[in-house]
Amino acid sequence: MKQLRTRFRLLTMIVIGLIFMAGLYGVYSVSMYGTRWSSSSRNTRYQSARQSVIAGDIIDRNGVVLATTDAEGERVYQANIKARRATVHLVGDRDGNVANGVDSFQAKYLLGFETSISERVAALLKGETRHGDNVTLTVDSTLCTQIVNAFETGTNTKGKSGAAVVMNYKTGEVLALVSLPVFDPSEITQADRENALHPFWNRALQSTLAPGSTFKIITAASALENLSGITNHVFTCTGATKVLDQYIHDYNMAQHGNLKLEKAFTVSCNNAFAQCALMLGDSALRKTAEDFGFNDNFLFRDVVVENSVYPTTGRNAVELAWSGVGQSQIGATPLHMCMVAAAVANDGVMMEPRLLLTVQSPSGTTRLHFSRKEYRRAVPEDIAATLQSYMQNVVASGTGSAARVSGLTIAGKTGSAEASSNGENVTNAWFVGYIADDSLPYACCVLVENGGSGGSVAAPVAAVIFKYLKDNYSGS
Repeated sequence: MKQLRTRFRLLTMIVIGLIFMAGLYGVYSVSMYGTRWSSSSRNTRYQSARQSVIAGDIIDRNGVVLATTDAEGERVYQANIKARRATVHLVGDRDGNVANGVDSFQAKYLLGFETSISERVAALLKGETRHGDNVTLTVDSTLCTQIVNAFETGTNTKGKSGAAVVMNYKTGEVLALVSLPVFDPSEITQADRENALHPFWNRALQSTLAPGSTFKIITAASALENLSGITNHVFTCTGATKVLDQYIHDYNMAQHGNLKLEKAFTVSCNNAFAQCALMLGDSALRKTAEDFGFNDNFLFRDVVVENSVYPTTGRNAVELAWSGVGQSQIGATPLHMCMVAAAVANDGVMMEPRLLLTVQSPSGTTRLHFSRKEYRRAVPEDIAATLQSYMQNVVASGTGSAARVSGLTIAGKTGSAEASSNGENVTNAWFVGYIADDSLPYACCVLVENGGSGGSVAAPVAAVIFKYLKDNYSGS
């Protein structure tokens, strides 16, 4: 009998433990997935609220109303056509063509799901239609417009698809989130729907493409952490490194001769970084990539972003060598690559991207204030300091010189990533970088699909971004 009681107590404790764990998981699920569920098209409560609640306004950091609800209950966007086109992927559109725009993803605020019972009763007694909360974003819509203008008027970018992200590397505030091509949410045409470049696709958050040589930031970080004496190791670049039965070539078949890691980074030598990856081994390089967020399940509070991938299967020496230069099956979004550059700038600490500045109820009660959150430490501080020096060299005297802005110290890394699009070989142009100034703590990523050279195509767009920040945020 005593043994039976002991077993019964043990069983009871196990059941209580399971119930406790289920409760904890419930709290976790609501906190992590609640926003995703409230904005889901499968949520019937969401669909009902769309019909019965006057949705709140979406406002940028400077007070510009990006979306509001008119007297007929229809969602309308700002009058400036250039600005509303530039922010369409950020805000979303009334037909839901853009996935996870603020208008849908922040529905729990905009449609009043966070309204208290007392607020609802008060509105009912007054005979008023329930209003949702107003959401103010960290975004500068004028900067978004400047970025789109740079794409659409640039000799090398006009007519190209792509993306750009700008964020504060100390706080995680997202100042710009742009995808090209854009469209007018107030007048969606048949041409928009049939456009082969898929304008409804949010490339900043959804496109996981090979990051090319921008990934060399991670390869260099891994080498600095894992290979003793690597800064003095001499690599040899003859234009081609044979790995098994294949050759690793540099962009435009360049030959760099003998060079050390710092110089290899500055001139973006594929041969050196392929050799470096082989020295590291797949496990070490993958671990560093995962330290920077690759293969993680991104569950950020304010944005839905595709997970970035460092491959874990089908690995051999050829795939490893190509991984060292950001090819193989590596895939990353522009938002994530902006976070990578931002982490280096922030002494190795990667911040979670934030879009919400404030949320206010119709009565003026502030439901949410901006809060910064560290996502992870990507790299030790001393290695971040070395990478900062390397990235400054890239812009001062290397492949990223087109990102220079007078009066600013810019650090960056270019990328020219080979890919396949509709059965054709293309080269996507990348640039990631930041302003090396604590008073202007901003990082950016620019992607130009089928743009070619990151240095000559993506870096000039970054220069437009950095100049705007200098002109409008210095001393702020």
